[in-house]
Amino acid sequence: MVDLIGKGLYVCDLDKDKVPVLRQYLDESGYMFKKVPYTYFSAQRKNLSVTMYLKGKLVIQGKMASEFVEFYLEPQLLKKITMSGGKRIDADYGESRIGVDESGKGDYFGPLVVASVFSEASEIVKLEEMGVRDSKKLSDKAVDVLYKKIIEKYPHSVVVIGPEKYNELYVKMSNLNVMLAWAHARAIENLVTKVQCSKVIVDQFADERMVKSALLKKGRDINLEQRHRAESDLVVAAASIVARGEFLKRLRRISVELNYQLLKGAGDKVNELALKMYNEKGMDIMQRAAKLHFKNTEKVKNLRFKSSETNPKPATKKKMKKKTSEDEVSDE
Repeated sequence: MVDLIGKGLYVCDLDKDKVPVLRQYLDESGYMFKKVPYTYFSAQRKNLSVTMYLKGKLVIQGKMASEFVEFYLEPQLLKKITMSGGKRIDADYGESRIGVDESGKGDYFGPLVVASVFSEASEIVKLEEMGVRDSKKLSDKAVDVLYKKIIEKYPHSVVVIGPEKYNELYVKMSNLNVMLAWAHARAIENLVTKVQCSKVIVDQFADERMVKSALLKKGRDINLEQRHRAESDLVVAAASIVARGEFLKRLRRISVELNYQLLKGAGDKVNELALKMYNEKGMDIMQRAAKLHFKNTEKVKNLRFKSSETNPKPATKKKMKKKTSEDEVSDE
C-alpha cells in the first residue's frame, strides 16, 4: 500500500527484488543519483525525489509525486493501485451483492451512465486488494486502469444514455431523478438476469420508492438498500468506477466524432467551449454533445446574444454530420 503522508509525500514498502527494476527505470528516465546514508540510492529529477532505504521503505517527494505513484509505481512496479490521496475504504465483505452507481450527472457534456457490478462475498476482498474506492477520489488514469480490471473479472451491466436521447427523455420526464431511477432499475434488472443475487445497494439520490417502482418483473424480488454515500461499500465503489470509466470512454468518443475536445464538469471552461461550439455550429451540435437543461445552456445563449449585439454577423447554415454513436440508450 502507498501511504500519503503529507502534500507531495508518499511512502510504501518495496520488496528487495524490485529495487533493481526501480533503479533501472529511474536511470533510463534521466534521474540523477546521489549517495545518501542508509539507502540503496536517492534519485532526483525536476520537482521529484525518489529515495530507496535499506530497510525497505521507498519515499517519493515533490510536486510530481502523485503522478509518479499513479502512472508508474502502482500500475507498473507494484501492479496494484492503492493510492487515492485519501483513506482506504473500510472493507465490509458481508454477503454477495450488487452495487449500483452513476456518472455524468454533473457533467454538461457527455452521456449519463449507470453501472451495476456483482461480487460474490469471497471475491470482495479482491476489490480491496485491487485498490477500489469511490471513483471521485481517483484520477482519470487510475479509473481507466481499474475499470478494465473490474469489467474483466466481475459480472456487470452498463446503461448509457447519450446526450440526444438524454435531452429527449428529459423533455418527457421533466425530472432527472425519474430518469436516474429508470436507468438504475434497468441496470439492476440486466444484471439479476445473469447472476443469482437478491441484495442490491444503491447510492441514495431520491425516494427509495422511485427505484422500486421503476423495477420491472424480474427486479421486484430484490432486497434494495439505498444509502447516503454508498460508495463506502466496496461493490458500490466498483460500480462507480465502471460508470466513470464508461463515461470517460464515451466522452472521448464523442470528442473525436464532433471534432471538439469535450471537457468534464460544468464550470467556466466548459462554458467557454460550449460558446465556441455554439458560435461555430449552432444548437444542433449542442443537442448532440450536452445535457441542455443545465444552466450552462442559458449562460451560453446569453453570452452569444451579448456578443452578437457587439459584433453582428450574418447567419450561416452549416451542414451537420450524422448522429454520434452516443445518441441512443445502450445496455451492456
